Amino acid sequence: MTRITGRRAFLQLLADEGVTHLFGNPGTTELAIMEVVPDFPQLKFVLGLQESAVMAMADGFCRASGRLAAANVHVMPGLGNAMGALYNAKFSGSPVILTAGQQEQGHGLLEPLLYEPLVPVAQPLVKWAVEATRAADLPRILHRAAKIALTPPTGPVFLSLPGDVLDEEVDVDMGRPVRLHTETQPSSEALKKISDLLLAAKRPVIIAGQELAQRDAFAEAAELAELLGAAVYQSSVPYSAQFPTAHPAFMGALTRQQKQVRGALEAHDLLLCLGADLLRMSVYSPLEPLPGNLPVIHISERAHELGKNYRTDLAIQADVKATLLSLLPLLRQRADRALAAGRLSELKGKNWTAQRDKARVDAMMAAETSPIDPLYLMLRFTESLPRDAVVVDEGLVSTYSLPKFLPLAGPKDYYGLASGGLGFAVPGAVGISMALPGRPIAVMVGDGSAMYGIQGLWTAAHERLPITYIVANNRGYRIIKERLVAFRKTDRFTGMDLRDPDIDFVSLAASFGLSARRVTDPQDIAPALREAFASGAPNVVDVRVADGFGA
Repeated sequence: MTRITGRRAFLQLLADEGVTHLFGNPGTTELAIMEVVPDFPQLKFVLGLQESAVMAMADGFCRASGRLAAANVHVMPGLGNAMGALYNAKFSGSPVILTAGQQEQGHGLLEPLLYEPLVPVAQPLVKWAVEATRAADLPRILHRAAKIALTPPTGPVFLSLPGDVLDEEVDVDMGRPVRLHTETQPSSEALKKISDLLLAAKRPVIIAGQELAQRDAFAEAAELAELLGAAVYQSSVPYSAQFPTAHPAFMGALTRQQKQVRGALEAHDLLLCLGADLLRMSVYSPLEPLPGNLPVIHISERAHELGKNYRTDLAIQADVKATLLSLLPLLRQRADRALAAGRLSELKGKNWTAQRDKARVDAMMAAETSPIDPLYLMLRFTESLPRDAVVVDEGLVSTYSLPKFLPLAGPKDYYGLASGGLGFAVPGAVGISMALPGRPIAVMVGDGSAMYGIQGLWTAAHERLPITYIVANNRGYRIIKERLVAFRKTDRFTGMDLRDPDIDFVSLAASFGLSARRVTDPQDIAPALREAFASGAPNVVDVRVADGFGA
């Protein structure tokens, strides 16, 4: 038994669970924790200037490291501020232990300032939510929280920490971490059925998803595509890098437009959804993205996703890497390699590499356009990237063409949209950089998106991280304008322009302590970006791009 206060037990238990980074924005109810943070040098405290930024940093760290992180926010207003970022973390599956200080038990009955029950607020977005009522329960709570967060499908958990629990001193057994071994694979019968279906198909197609990156299964997925001669598409939600782009089978990313997706899949006679959401779309369409006669095999560790929305002929809940490691030997014995090679040869003229070459020609035709065409910006951006750069993308319309140009080789090369909610990129890059020290981070973010998490610039400067933020600045919400025109047949834009005054990102960045410059001439893009990346310091490049409506 150990005699210890609740506040010390909390931090010691985080350290015991392997947490190395505690992201936070402290308030009065967190002072008990902040009092003892200096006594735990193994826990790096990372200050964020608003709780949405705090949560996004923790999300980014978890996405890039695959490890636990902790985030601490301030009672009800702080949790409220963090909810949008927590929503992102839910979809990215980030194992964040999110905590909030709470008013002392009993004092809440008086409804003091800042009080509200916290667990019901967090509950819809986390795997588990609980309020500690005794310091003696903290070891059980923290170890359970870590186990739940890290057990696939991974995701955030929430703990409410009342002040009296943090100040209580008790004799307690601190316990020990528990990790579940979850590298499950299908039965022999299921594996045979999968292999039979795959080998019988004449035009198989694979949708590659984020679980391939999370389980480091790029090599196995690539070999599967080669043995089958199957076309491979990245899933419709670009959580992360999901397949090596230079592979001859890679056909690019599916969109979230039902008609386009259906058109791409109609050419095939079997769909293997590999560690991905099965055709997660965005806005409504009466047309479903899945062709009615296309058989589906879906392999995922996320049971909720299996058979959720569309007909699924064979649904397998299993670890995607373990499944591939068991499936590949069966296919090696039986696959017709000459037939597969012929199929891959047929894809050569329309795969990602061929599409990139065509897109490059199209982009060069816009080399003199002013304001800068986003297509040309994406070309020069990808050409200027350092060899080991990590790209963080929240550019929406401006980065629509980015997947056509961006070469991805490894599972940690790219992080993008998870939930559809904005505000991840600027602070999330801070966590990604801390998880991947030594790698330059290149953030391509829209001006509208940037303003949802702009406080992250201060932390990037404070921590002196090698992050270059490129703001694709069209001075408005172009995606909303385009949808107003497309869906409502009107161009009367209200509340969609960020002008009068323009946001001065150069001055804004300087106020946070970052060097910055503005680019308006397309010929200045490449030298500006090369200089920015070479600096190795946090900086901002504000690139004025066309808004799509004549300005």
